[in-house]
Amino acid sequence: MKTATQCVHFDSTDDPHCSISPPIYQTATFRQPTADEFGEYDYTRSGNPTRGLVERQIARLEGAEHACAFASGMAAITALTRLVGVGEEIIAGDDLYGGTVRLLDQILPRQGISVRYVDVTDVDAVREALNPRVKLILIETPSNPTMRVADIRALAQVARAAGALLAVDNSMLSPCFQKPLKLGADIVVHSATKFLCGHSDVTGGALVVNDYDLHRQIAFQQNAEGAGLSPFDSWLLLRGMKTLSLRVERQNESARKIAEFLSRHSAVDRVYYPGLADHPGHKIHRDQSKGDGAVISFTTGDVEVSRQVVEATQLFDIAVSFGSVGSTISLPCRMSHASIPQALRDRLAPPPDLVRISVGIEDVDDLIEDLSRAFALAAQREDAVTAACVA
Repeated sequence: MKTATQCVHFDSTDDPHCSISPPIYQTATFRQPTADEFGEYDYTRSGNPTRGLVERQIARLEGAEHACAFASGMAAITALTRLVGVGEEIIAGDDLYGGTVRLLDQILPRQGISVRYVDVTDVDAVREALNPRVKLILIETPSNPTMRVADIRALAQVARAAGALLAVDNSMLSPCFQKPLKLGADIVVHSATKFLCGHSDVTGGALVVNDYDLHRQIAFQQNAEGAGLSPFDSWLLLRGMKTLSLRVERQNESARKIAEFLSRHSAVDRVYYPGLADHPGHKIHRDQSKGDGAVISFTTGDVEVSRQVVEATQLFDIAVSFGSVGSTISLPCRMSHASIPQALRDRLAPPPDLVRISVGIEDVDDLIEDLSRAFALAAQREDAVTAACVA
């Protein structure tokens, strides 16, 4: 079946009433057959039918064998880092989500794990950074928020030759547009809060693999640390994923039009969107992805102008995160990436004038008109400030 069909039709739990919508097993514990015999489920932290269903569905959409669903994307990444031991190293992309950098920089060193940030769009740079202690390479492609594109196939070969795992955060595109495991990655990471859910009402994450032994390690960590996704959130995520293909196709088409509008606007210095022909890595992106996503970033060359544009929009809510049915806008340097440690800001933080928008499912003409009005208002305010200074 095609992905759009898989989103709607999935394996259901055993339900004697044959409900179209799967039931929520909102229970902490399960009755056991005898005092010394366990059934399939005993305690929801260890396993729950509703969470098991959403895990099978996520794996299926990624074309994978196994998935573990977590209470957040960061809980999933934390479990991922547990695969790395004391004295070992992680190579991370140098354009990652701020919360990921916070974990890598402020938590992992306490556990004796070293992290090095490398431009993962440069395969030779990654190869040169490798040594026997490196056990994990963690990348985003496209990255958040400057949409840098890494060659998954090439990095998979480099990682395999070095005996390291390649983990690809696929939150930006979803399995509708990109399937990293089929390109050679070992692990796919999702912030299920984003496109998988798509309605800004679930915080969740997932790790997806094909290797059974690797899956067992991750599942053990999920149970041991108690970071599994709750039954109700699992059910909400299942409901959200039914419309995943429909949503992202609409958002992708609208984002392309908005990116083209921004690239022509006189107030915009640069647009970051992998669907534009002049975007760095565009050809690689086209080769490994079926779509460009719904997240666009741009700079204006002036922090104050960028702030005014963000605050002048009416249809774009000022909010962190992305991937929802409603459009959002933000200044990542002040919001989603503000958690990057001060010592790494010069290297890893996005430009202060960079604006990130997540395109929702609204009418694209309304969104473009809203942005046009915001740019016009920002220009008027700048002219007023200039006139006041001259006076």
